[in-house]
Amino acid sequence: MPEAAIPSPTVSFFKLGPLTIHFYAITMLCAIIFAVLILTRRWKRWGGTFDQVLDFALAAVPCGLIAARIYNCLTVPWDYFPPTGSPINILKVWHGGMAIFGSLIGGAIAVAVTGKLKKIPSLLLADAAAPAILVAQAFGRLGNWFNQELYGLPTTWPIGLKLNSADAIGKFETCYTDLPCPNPQTHLFQPTFLYSIILCLVGAVLLTVFGNRFQNSLKSGQIFCLYLMYYGAGRAGIEEIRINSSLYFLGLRINTWAAIICALLGAGLFFYLAKRGRSRKRALELLSFATEKEKERQNRDRKKKSRI
Repeated sequence: MPEAAIPSPTVSFFKLGPLTIHFYAITMLCAIIFAVLILTRRWKRWGGTFDQVLDFALAAVPCGLIAARIYNCLTVPWDYFPPTGSPINILKVWHGGMAIFGSLIGGAIAVAVTGKLKKIPSLLLADAAAPAILVAQAFGRLGNWFNQELYGLPTTWPIGLKLNSADAIGKFETCYTDLPCPNPQTHLFQPTFLYSIILCLVGAVLLTVFGNRFQNSLKSGQIFCLYLMYYGAGRAGIEEIRINSSLYFLGLRINTWAAIICALLGAGLFFYLAKRGRSRKRALELLSFATEKEKERQNRDRKKKSRI
């Protein structure tokens, strides 16, 4: 084993009185906080308010988390259902297992419904959220590092990941061969968590720069489509070097297919919006109108309270 390697954490949780605080949960919390902060900054610059962001977040975050867990449980059923797994494991979210493709589906539905109810262009919000989602995903991959899970093929590269075998969740996983994973005491592994972090952070910068540069020529929703294409293509490559056990279809891992579909869906929607989508200018006008209505309603409510 090469001497140079990326070390793994020696702990994945700490005690706070009677509570056990898992670092995976902390990374998820940081992901949500930073995503909301970035989205709020962008949304306000486009004429929206924090209250609007909060309305969307209160709908999208729980729906996204629930859908992420459901997707994961359905795609690795042997961990959660008999005869090899236990349904109680579904509740053990601190062990990982929050799938981004599930969260995208759940979050997208919640955002679309909320936008319809609030009369706010949801595709415009998706554009504002795209870089924020990538930053959130980067934090989520740190959770995989703390959990020592979802690593890649064995490697002899100095950038290889050295597992702390005593605390590695991956130690108990089966691999693509349906056998125990290679011995972490004698192998280094591809640090797929690091590849994903780099992919997501670079993508967040690219989407921000591209969106600012071409904002006048893009239709509402097209920045989010670029996110789907970019992340889907990158994830497909990273997914194929992971070794955790997975469902397969036509020779590819199920999440590889999900990533390919994500990229193709983004491309198809991008070209559809280019021809039939709402202009960004019109979407900003609708947002401005909704914001003014919201402010008028708040002013009326304050006046009513002052009279009481």
